[in-house]
Order: sequence, then structure tokens, then C-alpha cells
Amino acid sequence: MLVNIEVALVNSFTINGKGGNPAGVVLNADQLSDAQKLKIAQAVGYSETAFVSSDDEADYEVSFYTTTGEVDFCGHATLATFAILYQKGILAAGSYVQRTKVGMLPVIIESNGKVVMEQQLPQKLDTFSYQEISKVIGIESSILESTKLPIEVISTGLPDVIIPVPNGYLDVIEPNDELIANFCEKHKVVGFHVFELCDPESKLTASCRNFAPLFGISEESATGSSSGALACYLTEYLTLGCDYVFEQGRSMDCTSIITASVESDNSTVINVKVGGFASTIGKVVIPV
Repeated sequence: MLVNIEVALVNSFTINGKGGNPAGVVLNADQLSDAQKLKIAQAVGYSETAFVSSDDEADYEVSFYTTTGEVDFCGHATLATFAILYQKGILAAGSYVQRTKVGMLPVIIESNGKVVMEQQLPQKLDTFSYQEISKVIGIESSILESTKLPIEVISTGLPDVIIPVPNGYLDVIEPNDELIANFCEKHKVVGFHVFELCDPESKLTASCRNFAPLFGISEESATGSSSGALACYLTEYLTLGCDYVFEQGRSMDCTSIITASVESDNSTVINVKVGGFASTIGKVVIPV
């Protein structure tokens, strides 16, 4: 017998209610099987859908599905989840804990509705040469090298390749989904997080683009997990302070704003947080 499942549709990392990255959120998902969750995520069609279940230790257990399968963590779907719980009056402003495949992660809902999520401490997993990345994203290696910044795989929940490009080169990238997907599969990473630094006088730290075609995401307009990784990267290599504001989705006409903060002790990162606002855009009912 089919059961109708309601999915809230939420845009995460919005600016005054506009832009952002959509995620599906299913509350009371305790009885859903993995196969049902995947079916729902595929029907929703967003890059990620979150499924919220009860938990004996944490406030909630949250699982995340793309259209191709389960992933260990998703930043923008976490934001969507706690924003909808707050907007429905299920949760008040305060501190909570979610259980994910990457562990117990604290989440704060501020009094203005902003959601700030704590991420895993950074793991530096690999490095790549400018030549290797040049072949995949179509920017000459000498141009990549001119940043004098390394290309590294960093995870604060999901492993992403952090790629700096000089100012003016971000928007001209034309991603080749097949090349990027093959590279990511070979090196066991989720995607490419490419950034250019903004003018020091700007309120923005960096503009970003994220490509994860291996998981069915040609380009994403806001990526929470990658923003945490980028904040840790910038903290290590540039003296920009410890609070960051990232813009993403500009090339998709869906500009999003993501805040990040890094706390360090003797050059060791001891806390990573990523935050933003979310707006409900509707709901769908899916039979499973």
C-alpha cells in the first residue's frame, strides 16, 4: 500500500528571501526505508533531500540523499532542516544536536532565524598539481599557479577539492561534467569547490562555484560543507581573520550568501561553523 509523504521545499543560504540552494526536508521519517528515501529524493529532484528521524541521544537523526544515493553529510540540507523545524514552531531558538553519518554535530538557531551548524574538524586528505587540475577545468596551469595557493582536498564532512583561481577567471569556467566526475571518482572526492578572492574592501571574502557531477550535481548554488572546508583553508594560508562571507551561485543567477567562522588554538582548528538563512518555497506530496 502506498503512503503519501509530505516533503517541505526549502531554499538555503538565501539573501532577503531570494537566491539560495533548494533542498527537500521530510520530517518524521522513522519508518522510511533506504529505498523509499532514495525514491523520494529522486522524485524531488534537488541536489539533496534530508530525512529527519527521532534519536535516543541527539535531538534528531538526519540522513541525506542525492538523486543517486545517500551521502554522509550536507550543509545546505541541514540548514533547511532546522530552518523548517523553527518556522513550523517545532523548535525554538536555541542549541541542538543532530546525528549524521559523520557524527554528532551541534546546530544553533539564532533568534532571527539564522541557522549556524558546527562541522567536523578539517581533514586534509590530498593535494594536486596545477597541471592535473588544469586539464580538468580548462584553465592553464600557469594561471592557476599565479595564485601561489595550493590545490588541496579538505573535508569538514565531505571531501572537496579546494581550487583557487585568479580574479576574473571564476565565471569563465565551463565545467566538463564527464571529466570532473571521472576525476572525482578516481580520487574518491565529492566535487570541485573553486573560488576567487574578493576585493579587501568588499563585504565578501570570496566568490565560489561548486561542481559535483559524480553525484548528479552539475553545479550547485550554495554548498555548506565546502564552505567550511574553504574557511579552514583560508585560515591556514591567508591572514583574513576568522570570520568569512562567501558568495555562490552567481553564475547560475541564483546568488547565495554563506557565512563561516573558524576558531583556532596555536594554529590548530578547534571549531568550524557555517551559517545562513533559509526560506520555505512550498511542499510536494510523494507516494511511496
